[in-house]
Amino acid sequence: MTVKMQIDIARYSKLISPKNTGHNEEKEEKLLERCPPGHEGTKLVDKPATIIDVSGTIIAWYLPDVLTETTQGGHQFAGSKPRKSVKADGNWRYNQEWFKQGSENVGSTPGCINLSPAWFQQGHENLSDPEVSASLKGPSSENILKAIARPAAITSAALRVMHPQQYFAGLQALSHLGDKALSKELPQMPETLQYWASVFNSLSIISNRETPNH
Repeated sequence: MTVKMQIDIARYSKLISPKNTGHNEEKEEKLLERCPPGHEGTKLVDKPATIIDVSGTIIAWYLPDVLTETTQGGHQFAGSKPRKSVKADGNWRYNQEWFKQGSENVGSTPGCINLSPAWFQQGHENLSDPEVSASLKGPSSENILKAIARPAAITSAALRVMHPQQYFAGLQALSHLGDKALSKELPQMPETLQYWASVFNSLSIISNRETPNH
C-alpha cells in the first residue's frame, strides 16, 4: 500500500532544525501552513505501507507487527535495568509529559534509553575519541546487548532492502570503528562492538511514550 502526501519533504526538512521541540505552537502552525499534509482529515493506515511525498520520495515505511511479541520482549533486558533518560524540560523525545504509565499487566517502565558502542559525549567537546554510552558501561552491558540482538538484526536486514547504500556504509563505519577501538585501546569499545548486532551505531529504546503530532 502506498500513501501519497502533497508535501515536498526536501523543502520541509530545510524549514526545521534539530532544536525543534514540538511544543512551540506558533512555530508548528507556521510549518503546517507552509507545508500542509495535503489530505482531507485523518487517514487510518492499518496495513504495511510506504508514505511518499509529491516527488515519490519515500518519507516512511509503516510495518505493523513486523516484530513478534516474543521479539519485542527482548527489551526487558533479561532482568537488567539500564539507565533511562526522561526530563521535565526535555525535547519531545525525552519530555516526561509524553511518557505514560502502562497498565498493571504490562511490566514496561515508561522511559527512554540510548545505547551506542561509540558516540561523542555531550558537554565534553575536548574529547577526541568517542565513548561507549553510559547505559552500556555497567555490569549488565552484555545482557542488554544479547537481549536486543534479534530486533537489531531484523532492523538491519530491513535497511538492507530499504536503503542498500546506507546499509553498506554502516557496515564499513563499524568495521573502521572496531579497528580504531583496538589500535587506540578505547575502554570497553571492542567488547561492546563484539556483541553489537545493528548496522546503526546507536539505538533508542522507548517505552510507553505518546508521540505528539508533528
